[in-house]
Parts: sequence; C-alpha cells; structure tokens
Amino acid sequence: MTAQPKNSRTGTPIAPLNIPAIRDEFPILQREINGKPLVYLDNAASAQKPEFVIESVAGVYRSYYANVHRGLHTLANESTEAFELARDDVRRFINAARTEEIVFTRGSTEAINLVAHSFGQGLKAGDEIIISRMEHHSNIVPWRILADAKGLTLRWADVNAAGELDYPQLADMVNGDTKLIAISHMSNVLGTINHAERIMEIARSAGVPVLFDGSQSAVHIPVDMQALGCDFFVFTGHKLYGPSGIGVLYARGDWLDRLPPFMGGGEMIADVYEDRLTFADPPHKFEAGTPPIADAIGLGAAIRWLERHDRAAVMEHERALMDRAVTGMAAIEGVRMIGTAQDKGAIISFAMEGAHPHDIAQILDKYGIAVRAGHHCAQPLMRHMGVSATARASFAIYNTIEEADAFVDALKKARDFLI
Repeated sequence: MTAQPKNSRTGTPIAPLNIPAIRDEFPILQREINGKPLVYLDNAASAQKPEFVIESVAGVYRSYYANVHRGLHTLANESTEAFELARDDVRRFINAARTEEIVFTRGSTEAINLVAHSFGQGLKAGDEIIISRMEHHSNIVPWRILADAKGLTLRWADVNAAGELDYPQLADMVNGDTKLIAISHMSNVLGTINHAERIMEIARSAGVPVLFDGSQSAVHIPVDMQALGCDFFVFTGHKLYGPSGIGVLYARGDWLDRLPPFMGGGEMIADVYEDRLTFADPPHKFEAGTPPIADAIGLGAAIRWLERHDRAAVMEHERALMDRAVTGMAAIEGVRMIGTAQDKGAIISFAMEGAHPHDIAQILDKYGIAVRAGHHCAQPLMRHMGVSATARASFAIYNTIEEADAFVDALKKARDFLI
C-alpha cells in the first residue's frame, strides 16, 4: 500500500489531488500545438482558466450584467451583490479582517501604482524607500518615478548567488529616513519565497510600513494578512486561474481612510460641489469609474475553485514537478539554473551556454511546450545574476510529471540542435 503523502514542512498528512479530473476542467489543455499535446509551463506569466471561471464570467453577461452600486433595478442589484460577494471571497482568501480593506484594481501593477501615488503624496525629499534587486518592474518603476519626482532615495536590498534576500543587509539599511519597504513575497524569476515574517520583524522594529508584492505567492502558498501584519499586499487575478484585468490591493486597518484617492471620477465621491469634494468611504474611495465587474466576479469564482483543493497538496504537487524537472535538467550539459534558493516555489529560470533563451523557447514550442523567455520584467535582477535573459518554466496545479519529463526531453533536443 502506498503511504499517504505528507507535507514536507510540517509532516502532516495531505489529501491527494485528482490531477486528471482537474485537467478536465481546463478546456485549453485539450489543445494540440504543432501536432503535440499542449504542455503549458508559462504559468508565472498567466495561468489558464477552469470552466467554472469561464462560465462565471460568461454568466454575468448572459444573465445579470448591469453597472454596480448605482441602480435600483433587479439587474443592478444582482450585479452589485455578486461583485461585493467577490470582494468577500478575496477577504476570506487572504484572511483580511474586513472587506473594507480590499480594493479592486486592474492588477498588481495598478495596485502598486495606487500606493505609490497616494502614500507617496506624504513623502518629501530625502525620504527613502527600500526595494530589492529581485523585484518585477511593477515594483520598481512606480517607486523610481516617485523618487525622481520628489527627490527621494531608492535603496536596493541585495540578493545572493542562490537568489536569496540578504536579510542582515536589509536590516542595516533601515534608518530614520526609511518610509516604506516594498518587496516581492515570491520572485517571478527566481521562485524565491522571501521570509515575510523576518522582513516584518525588521520593519516593525523601526516602525516602517511594508508592502508585499504577492503576485506569485498568492497562487502558490497560503497568505494570511492578519498573521502577517503587513500594511499593503497586492496580487493579480490572471495568475490565480482568474480573468485578466482584475487585481487586488489589501491595505491594513485605517490606511485607506488616511490616504488620498488615486483617481477621481464617479463612484469614488460622496458629494461634488462647485468648490469642494467629499469622498466615498473605503474601499470605493479608490475605485473610480465603472469597475471590471465581470472580471471581479470571475476572480471570486477562481478563488472558490482553488479553495476546493488542499493548498498543502497543491504546494507538494508543484514542488514535485519542479524537483523532477530540475533533476532532469542537471544532466544537460551547459544548463545553468538562475535561482537555487532552498525555499522556493515552482519556477525554474535557466540559461543554456551558447543558446539564446528566445531560440530555446521557439524550439520547445515545436514540441508543444510553452515556456517564457526574456528578462521577465526584471532587468536589474538579470544584470545582477550576470545574464541578459533567461528561459523560464513555471508549474501549476494542472501540470503532470509526464509534462515535466516532456519538457526535459525537449530541452535536450533543443540543446542538440542549438549547440
């Protein structure tokens, strides 16, 4: 009899996943690419969507679409109820204390820009913001723009050769001028899962607010805002098996009361006079204009779909896929892993001596295997790791051991062709 699998970190038993049944829920996985079964390993860029999510979005338009919050007719009431229930799905998913702490945005990028614009209005020349060298451009560019506009100093926490954050250096960087630490919870290139609790200890000791970019972590590991205690947390729907064009900003406590609005227009106001304005209560204060109604409802559906599955089992499954692929890649001459942190999610970035990542990706596509190639919106990290670009394979709940093997086999063929 096969022993019941256990969580590698806690040792507790976990329920097995029915991967064939899960795959059947994703229509796109039935496709063939160049006569080969699709092996989709571009999940860190965007995940595929289960039928439950597709039908949830389609159902909005088929059955009850109307603008939210403003109408008194039946369709408006039904749309508003579904939209606000999705907000509560988000609250439950990240264990926020109140739905008023949840702002819908177009994605992580807009959420970070919202904080940079609103929080940044209170900063002055000489203030400092700390980010890290592993950040996605979405968590670099808004702060660079803000720093240039206001005379702030943008400081960079280092990453070691394994792709791990230098925590002692981060602690040394924090001083009386530090106004915010904005850092990735999980790297989209390295797969490194940063120790959020350790970062929070450093920040709390100096009274510095923290923003975590959870674009990757929200998909792969359980996140708990009340346990974590960060001030801001962002994530995006399209990586979480949900629609594109929808994301989330979580802001703890009374931050949304204190911060000025990001954009002006309808929905975010209480009263408009010729000479003054009064704003709506959070979160609507930060949701100007007509929101992405069907997409928000689709995000709620994606969360409910993911909650059907044991998150520990999902983590173990994805980690097993990554380990299988890494073991196979280790036997391929000239392949260099970029990011070997001990605590990492199911993302493999790699370079091949004598081959450009774009060429690797194109050859893998001939075998039906979809990977990402380029700088992954992380050019400072690429330079820091001594490469201009990498290829990247990233795994999700619906991937299989057979697909991990197919990826390795195709990579061997790519090397034989290119080298």
